[in-house]
Amino acid sequence: MPKVMVAMSGGVDSSVAAARLLEQGYEVIGATLRLYERQGNAAEAEKAKAVCERLNIPHFCFDMRELFSQKVIKKFALDYDLGLTPNPCIECNIHLKFGALFDKAMEMGCDFLATGHYCKVKNGELIRPADRKKDQTYVLWHLTKEKLEHILMPLGDITKDEVKKIAAQYGFESATGKESQDICFVIDGDYAAFLESYNGKKFTKGTYVDIGGKVLGENAGHQCYTVGQRKGLGIALGCPHFVISKDAKNNTVVLSPDEKMLFKTKVYIRDISVISGEIPTKPFACTAKLRYSAPDTECTVYPEKNKTAVIEFVSPVRAPSPGQSAVFYDGNKVLGGGIIV
Repeated sequence: MPKVMVAMSGGVDSSVAAARLLEQGYEVIGATLRLYERQGNAAEAEKAKAVCERLNIPHFCFDMRELFSQKVIKKFALDYDLGLTPNPCIECNIHLKFGALFDKAMEMGCDFLATGHYCKVKNGELIRPADRKKDQTYVLWHLTKEKLEHILMPLGDITKDEVKKIAAQYGFESATGKESQDICFVIDGDYAAFLESYNGKKFTKGTYVDIGGKVLGENAGHQCYTVGQRKGLGIALGCPHFVISKDAKNNTVVLSPDEKMLFKTKVYIRDISVISGEIPTKPFACTAKLRYSAPDTECTVYPEKNKTAVIEFVSPVRAPSPGQSAVFYDGNKVLGGGIIV
């Protein structure tokens, strides 16, 4: 049977992915990435190693801290300083899991790299999973047909509850563990504190302004806010206000009580990538989502030069945030995506 390397974090999903592939007769090896210095990171590798020992398969640990630091953490910090809202999980998938680790798997003679993502891979295409609540296709829009032909995602046809049952049957400790929803290198989800620590200085305070430019008060630094935010603004204005936009150069945050101002029908994107490898030159109809948990919205994509495009939505979408991804779908099939400008 073909040889497959499974990216293993020690968590329930990757552990069950490895177990399922073994059941299907593949020759399986486990691999864990050492990505950052933080309490608990080393324990993840030990947990993955323990799972591999239970499954009687080899386990490897690859030190990729420098690459992760440059491609993910550094970019995360720089993007926030530029007023963007980055998605580090997508950058990690591009450069680490389906970049450096994929290359390592091929170098070691593997036919496939497998992960515990909730997605389906079929005939070089990326398809939404059976468990739509766990759909992770949004963070994988950058994959190509060439790579997908060497990628396995064995959890695509089962639900999270079924995964936990399988983990319990194998006696994996992760079967009853709590899932983390935070960015892996940010403690307790406090990204502002992380950025201040990473940059070695406190954010410079700026100003809140209304849409006409009138100063409303002092903000804690534009990096502390995201477009669409309502809570945690730290300013009393008599009624709820929303972050409409940010200006990193002038360190201002635009507020308005009118939530309707957040809704747009036209969104500009850059760095388009399509799974087929052939970026369309003519407009095409599809659905798109602008956040991981956002609903699909019908739209038409108008490709422009240099891998840019304009998306025109049939109905307005809320708070498109520069730096986040726009992902295109044809039904359950992922077409590709780009970065919101």
